[in-house]
Amino acid sequence: MDREEILDQLEKLIKLDVDATHAYDQAIKNMEQSIVRDKLISFQGDHRRHIDVLSEKMRELHGTPPDLTADFKGFFIKGFTALRSMMGAKGALQAMETNEKLTTSTYEKANGLDWPADIAVLVRANLADEQRHLSFIREALAGSHV
Repeated sequence: MDREEILDQLEKLIKLDVDATHAYDQAIKNMEQSIVRDKLISFQGDHRRHIDVLSEKMRELHGTPPDLTADFKGFFIKGFTALRSMMGAKGALQAMETNEKLTTSTYEKANGLDWPADIAVLVRANLADEQRHLSFIREALAGSHV
């Protein structure tokens, strides 16, 4: 990948993580179970870390990271999560499962790109986070957490 392609792909991943942080705001607000809420807060922190690390890589490449506001897709994700979250913990987790499926699949695709080695390591680490998030949410939905 050339520099412009790398910057474009990094921007897409940052926007994805920005959208995820906004979705987590909605789910956390409506989560009554403290164990699950604490996990969601931790996962939101992972997304914020992804934003910080990927933004720093963009700056190293003399790019400008995107704003941390939700775009149209982000507003849709946030609204979807807010609506589902109003139905309680199960609705919030179902919304977050949908959101984490999106982030996981996006990071899986990004993991297949021809990144420079230092960025490839970051993408793989972020993918592992997304897989862990999705796994926990699925376990919570299947188990007695909700």
